[in-house]
Amino acid sequence: MTRYTVGIDIGTTGTKTVLLDTLGGIVATATRATDLHSTGPGIAEADTGQWYTNAIESIREVLSVSGVAAEQVGALATSGMVPAVVPVDANAKPLRRAILQNDARAHREVADLARTLAEVDLVNLTGSALTQQSVAPTTVWLREHEPQVYARTARWVGSYDWMLTALGAPLHVEQNWALESGLFTIDGETADAVLAAAGLDAVTLAPVVRPGTQIGELSPRAAEASGLRAGTALVVGGADHVLSAFAAGVNDPGDALVKLGGAGDILVATDHSVVDERLYLDAHPVPGHWLPNGCMATSGSLIRWFQTLIGGSALPALDEEAATRRPAEVLCLPYFLGEKSPIHDPNLRGVFAGMHLGHTRADLYRAVLEAIAFGFRHHVDVFGEIGIPLTRVMITNGGSTSTLWKQIHADVLGHEMLPVRGHPGASLGAAVIAAIGVGSLDDWSDAARFVSLEMPFRPDPDRRRVYDEAYATWRELGSAVTPVSHALARQNR
Repeated sequence: MTRYTVGIDIGTTGTKTVLLDTLGGIVATATRATDLHSTGPGIAEADTGQWYTNAIESIREVLSVSGVAAEQVGALATSGMVPAVVPVDANAKPLRRAILQNDARAHREVADLARTLAEVDLVNLTGSALTQQSVAPTTVWLREHEPQVYARTARWVGSYDWMLTALGAPLHVEQNWALESGLFTIDGETADAVLAAAGLDAVTLAPVVRPGTQIGELSPRAAEASGLRAGTALVVGGADHVLSAFAAGVNDPGDALVKLGGAGDILVATDHSVVDERLYLDAHPVPGHWLPNGCMATSGSLIRWFQTLIGGSALPALDEEAATRRPAEVLCLPYFLGEKSPIHDPNLRGVFAGMHLGHTRADLYRAVLEAIAFGFRHHVDVFGEIGIPLTRVMITNGGSTSTLWKQIHADVLGHEMLPVRGHPGASLGAAVIAAIGVGSLDDWSDAARFVSLEMPFRPDPDRRRVYDEAYATWRELGSAVTPVSHALARQNR
């Protein structure tokens, strides 16, 4: 039995690959940046060719850095953003750039389908309401705006599913892509009412497969390109936020993860399925466990936009400046790509409010950090309303390297925040699942062996009181500005 596995995460802003030693932990990691293509309001796309190149190059790098031989690697699994949409032809070739999960172009189609499906209880049927994230409106948009692409589409698949197929697996979609797409029921059957409303043929839906299933082998072409051995087992991984939570130790009911990626995710483990129109529902990799969750359209992507806007200043320097500014003097609504949960409104727009001539870039930067934390608090409120208290909160991903941002989250959420030390996120979860899929690890609980938590960030009582008041004002600001956002969205289409 081989002891090494590879996990690849196809993220919004980059590809990360991990080489895992199942006896000793992570032995090498590699990352490659991914370009976001945003050619108009609400547009968010990525080049699948760049995903493939990134994956191949990063596999080569982890093998080179580690000195591990190709024959020592027993399995590979993939993870990625969900539910990205990749229309492919009969040969599994992408027909256009991938449409990402935070794309908001299909706002009219969402509204049209909502009217058609008004009598269908979509939340209890599929686990989620019809939103900008749903796949059906995107397919309708493609039929109307890119009919040649639509006509040639043989299957609709996701980011990490397509990547595994490009490496040699047959076409498929993983369980949580199916859940979050809105095209399938909670039980994994096709949601016929949704397909009928969208005019979708069920034959274009690929088979649904659970995480941990060995589905194919690395092709000779991909083996030659990557440096791995042809025939290496390909194992179905899962959605990035789900595998990131799994690899961070979110397993017991009440365990939660705040994930500061390009988008912002918050997940809470439960031992039963929970449906609410404001949230999404995902299946935990462990059978019988669930992960009700929320996903905000922007998080790290908003920070990178602001960083570029002011000339590319280093983030640690911005943190240092912002730490000297008073909390919540300027409020920011982070709806620069519309908003997903818990509001589900693609026509919202970003806002800075409360500025005067004495404010600096540090105040605006701090407002951006606080805006994302306020968005997570909005989700925590929703979890509380439906009886899901948070008992232990971990924090991961690129933004979690910022001491200031972690402290802001502790102060805004009123919870101790536990950073996961050196957590590579979903790529580690994929590598663990690859090992489980081929028997190199015996049990799902073995993932905990690779988790290490840092010292917690605790809420400061004084800042907590400031943020309580500011959060209430932030919610009022959001309600007040919504009609203006909608009017601007109409004018700028």
